[in-house]
Amino acid sequence: MNRPVLLVVAHGSRDPRHAATVRALVSRAGALRPGLRIETAFLDFNLPSPAGVLDRLAGEGVRDVVALPLLLTRAFHAKADVPAVLRRAPASLRVRRAEVLGPSPLLLATVERRLYEAGLTPGDKSTTGVVLASAGSTDPEAIAAIAETARELRDTGWCSVRPAFASASLPRTEEAVRALRAEPGVRRVAVAPYVIAPGRLPDRVAAGAAEADVLADVLGPSPELARLLVERYEAAARAGRALVAAG
Repeated sequence: MNRPVLLVVAHGSRDPRHAATVRALVSRAGALRPGLRIETAFLDFNLPSPAGVLDRLAGEGVRDVVALPLLLTRAFHAKADVPAVLRRAPASLRVRRAEVLGPSPLLLATVERRLYEAGLTPGDKSTTGVVLASAGSTDPEAIAAIAETARELRDTGWCSVRPAFASASLPRTEEAVRALRAEPGVRRVAVAPYVIAPGRLPDRVAAGAAEADVLADVLGPSPELARLLVERYEAAARAGRALVAAG
């Protein structure tokens, strides 16, 4: 049976670093599954659009697509924008939607990878406070998911972990940095951007990290994140085959 085409649906940004990072991540995921066709689309600011890619695939005779939202939580884009785009797909396409990326231990592993690349070591964990800084959302489910991710990260051995947000929610990164400074046992403060690619809001996170000791990079095209893309795709593809068998 031919594998469904994987359509990665990213947010998009006016910042050219965003699309470049997304494409690097997609390329790394593709290297894990040679022969798998992967297309990339953006909800805003960048081309191609999801609608444009879906129309092209239908015109080529493709029948099965797995759409993977390149999103960390189930916020507005995952609940509204992506489903709306997929509902308008050509009738000849069977489009299945994969789950968003979070939560996942692979995301925690990527956060820790970036912290270590920024100069920390496993031996620093017990004396380091970490600000897990996300883009922000007004969606309670997304905010709760970030808070839970911060708790899970702390459970891996960091002295303390506090969530922060670049927009829409509080606290801001700089506020979380100052709060960690006041916590007993915290000797240094690190900021870990919980965002996939550079852009305006990640830049705001970086500005808020001015008083921190360590600023990690965005999640980017890490091997763990590439593996997570493949896992989400394969789970959706397996579910589709199960439905066909049951039918």
